Amino acid sequence: MYVLLAGLNHRTAPVEVREKLAFSAPVMDKAYEYLKLSEDIEGAVILATCNRTEVYATTRDIARGMDILNRFLEAFSGFSHDQLQGYLYQPTCYDAISHLFRVSSGLDSMILGEAQILAQVKEAYQTAVLKGASDGVLNALFQKAIFVGKKTRTETGIDQHPVSVSYAAVELARQYFDTLEDKCVLVVGAGEMSELATRYLMTNGVKSVIVSNRSYERAQMMAESFNGRAVRFDQLPGQMIKADIVISCTAANHYVIRPDNCGEQLEARQSREIIIIDIAVPRDVDPALSSIPGVHIFDIDDLRNVVDENHLQRQKAARLAEHIVATELDKFNEWMAGLYVVPVITALKKRAEVIKDNELQRAFNRLGKVSEHDQKVIMSMANTIVNQLLHDPIVSLKEMAVSNQGHLCAEITKKLFGLQVNTEENSNGPIKIGNQG
Repeated sequence: MYVLLAGLNHRTAPVEVREKLAFSAPVMDKAYEYLKLSEDIEGAVILATCNRTEVYATTRDIARGMDILNRFLEAFSGFSHDQLQGYLYQPTCYDAISHLFRVSSGLDSMILGEAQILAQVKEAYQTAVLKGASDGVLNALFQKAIFVGKKTRTETGIDQHPVSVSYAAVELARQYFDTLEDKCVLVVGAGEMSELATRYLMTNGVKSVIVSNRSYERAQMMAESFNGRAVRFDQLPGQMIKADIVISCTAANHYVIRPDNCGEQLEARQSREIIIIDIAVPRDVDPALSSIPGVHIFDIDDLRNVVDENHLQRQKAARLAEHIVATELDKFNEWMAGLYVVPVITALKKRAEVIKDNELQRAFNRLGKVSEHDQKVIMSMANTIVNQLLHDPIVSLKEMAVSNQGHLCAEITKKLFGLQVNTEENSNGPIKIGNQG
C-alpha cells in the first residue's frame, strides 16, 4: 500500500489558480464520489483551505494512482494537464507523509506555526471518514499527523508568539489586563487593519465594541459586523471615558487623538488603565497623551518590534518542531514498512519455496529411487541455495524499509520477481500506531 499526494498551495500557485480548486460542500460530495469510483484509489482525504488544496490517497499502483489524482484535479479545476502541472507538487510515500506532518505542525503555512491549520487537518480527516472515503492507512496517517501537530505546539510553543501586527496589538492589551472579557474596545477608523485587530480582540473575549469613523455609514457597517454600536466622529472624545482599549487607524495626515480634544476625558478616568494602539502611518495619536496616568500608547513601530522578536522565537521553535516531525516520521515509517515491505518479503519467500519444491519434485522424478540420505542432502542443498540467494535482497529490503526509498525497492522487487502481493489484511479498518495522545 502506497501513500500519494497531489496538491498546490500559496507557494506554488497564485490565488486565481487556488480558487479554482476551492471545494464547497456540494463540490466536496462530488469530489469524494469521483475518487471512490476509482478502482486504483483505496482511500482518499481532501485538505482544502484558502491557501492549499491537497489530495492524499492510498493505492497499490503508484503510477495508476497518481494518474487518477491528476485527472481528478484537472476535472475539478477546469485546467488542462499542461496548465495545471506547473503548479502541482506530487510527492509519494515517505515524502507525502513528511509533508502532511509539516503541514499539521504549521511548518508549511504562510504564517509560520499558525494554529488554524491543525483544526483544518482534523476537519478534513473527519469529513473523509464521514464520506466513507478514508481507509485504514489514511486513518492511521491522519491520526498520527494530528498527534504530531499537537505535540509540536505543546513542546515548542510555536504558535504562542504572534507574528501579525493586528495580533500583536491584542497581545499588548493582554499584558495590561488579566482578562479581556469585560473590556470595551473603541475603534477609530474602519479600515482593514483596525477591523482585524478588533476581530482578534473579540476572539479573546471582548464583548463591547464602539466604532467611530469620519464616514458614519462605514462606521455603522463595521459596528454591525461586531454586534457593536457606531458613534459620529465628533463624539469620539466622549467615548474615551468608557473605553479600555483604543484601536486607531485612520487616513488622516495629523493627530486625531490629541491633548486638546481628548486630554480632559482621559484625565477624568482617574488613572484607570487604557491601552491606545495606534497602527496608523502617519500616527493618529499624540504621544504627549502618554504623560497622563494610566494611559499607555503603542505605535506601529512598537508592534513591529514585538512581531520581529516573535518571528525569531517562532523560527527557534520551528527548528525544534522539525526535529519532532523527523522523529515521529521515522516511527510512522517503521509501521508503514510492514504494509509494503513485509508482504513483499513474504511473497518473495513463498515464490522461492514454490520454485524450490517444484524443481525438487522434478529432480526426484528424473532420478528415480533415491536413498533417504541422498534426498536429505539434495533438499538441504536446495534450501541452502534458496536461503543464500534471498538473504541479501531480504536484508536490503528491511534496511530500505525505514528510508524514503523503501516503497520503491518493494515495488521494484515485485516487478523483478513477478510477485503477487496480498496487502488486504493490512489496509482495512481503523489502525492505531504507538502513542498518539
